[in-house]
Order: sequence, then C-alpha cells, then structure tokens
Amino acid sequence: MRLSRESVLDGAFAILDRYGLGDLTMRRLAAELGVQAGGLYWHFANKQTLLAAMADRIASGPAVTGVASDDPKRWQQQLTALCTGFRDALLAHRDGAELVAAGYALHPGSGEPLESMIKILDRSGLATAPSRAAAAALTHFVLGHAAEVQAHDQLRQAGALPEEQDVPQDTDLDEAFIIGLEIFIDGLAARLRHDTKRVVPDHGRAGG
Repeated sequence: MRLSRESVLDGAFAILDRYGLGDLTMRRLAAELGVQAGGLYWHFANKQTLLAAMADRIASGPAVTGVASDDPKRWQQQLTALCTGFRDALLAHRDGAELVAAGYALHPGSGEPLESMIKILDRSGLATAPSRAAAAALTHFVLGHAAEVQAHDQLRQAGALPEEQDVPQDTDLDEAFIIGLEIFIDGLAARLRHDTKRVVPDHGRAGG
C-alpha cells in the first residue's frame, strides 16, 4: 500500500472511532494500514505529531471554519454557528474532545477554532485583550461540554452509570449547551455595549 499523510490520518481515525484514543498506537496503526511501523515515520515524526494533525483536522473542518464572514453586525450569529459546528465536529469522533484538548495542550493559544473566534470578535468591535480571552474561554466551554457528553456515553455503554442515570440525556445536554452559549454571547454583547458607551461621546446634548 502506498502511504500518504492523508491515508495515515484516515487509518488513525478508523482506529480512534472503533477503539478509542487509549488504543491508538503507532504499531496498531501500521497493522491497520498493512505496513511496517517505520513507514509511518516518513509522514509523522512521532505519535505526538500524529495526534496534533488529527486534532487539527477535527478543529479545522468546514463546519468550524466555514461560518465567518466580513459582516460585523452578524458576529453573534457567526460565533454561535462556529461554536455549534465545533461541538458537532468533536462529537463526530470517539474521544474527539480529549484528542483536541491534547492538541491545544501541545500548542496553546493557536489553531482553530480559536483564530476564527478572535477574527469574529475583533470585527465586532471588542477590544483586543477581551477578544482573545473570550475566544479562549469559549473554546474551553465547548471542549468541556463535548468531553462531558462523550464521558457520559462511554460510561453508559460500559454499564457503569447508576440506574437512575442510565438513560440517554442527549436532549438535556444539548439544551444546556445552547443556554450556556447564549448566556456567554449575551455577556459579550453587554460588554461591547458598555465599552462603546464609554468611548463614544454623547452628541445628543446641545451645548449651552
């Protein structure tokens, strides 16, 4: 089999979705692809670089990066769509939240969707420091929510939940995510209004 960077990533995601992040090893990946383990290192120097590339594929997909536009008046809708797309991308793969969180730990403060969030917030008129802090906090919020959903699903599948919790709670978790996101974005809008009032003079008052 002729390997490429993309075929190695495809094989890695196949293992991730079947067995989980803990069982993704370079040896198992080589067996999955029918090659010697050494062949993988032409494309990825080590497991850490492979995991970083997998995290980047999840976080940079069209559902995450394809929502931004140049219209500053629609920043709230854009931010909502971006966060929702990011959550969906994380949940599309087993242990997706854990994988992407590990990628952020390796390269903090960079990558998607953080950079797209910052662009949206910058265009909204929010100051630079609050934009970056808000983007980081939103990223952590989405990652934390997705991690909770996936942990609950895994515990339920393993029969490890208390009986009263051993029922699907997807609707409740979805609603909690939407409400939390609305509260966060409403808070940013209030901050933006406050900052605008503070820096823009009141021209409505006549002199004298």
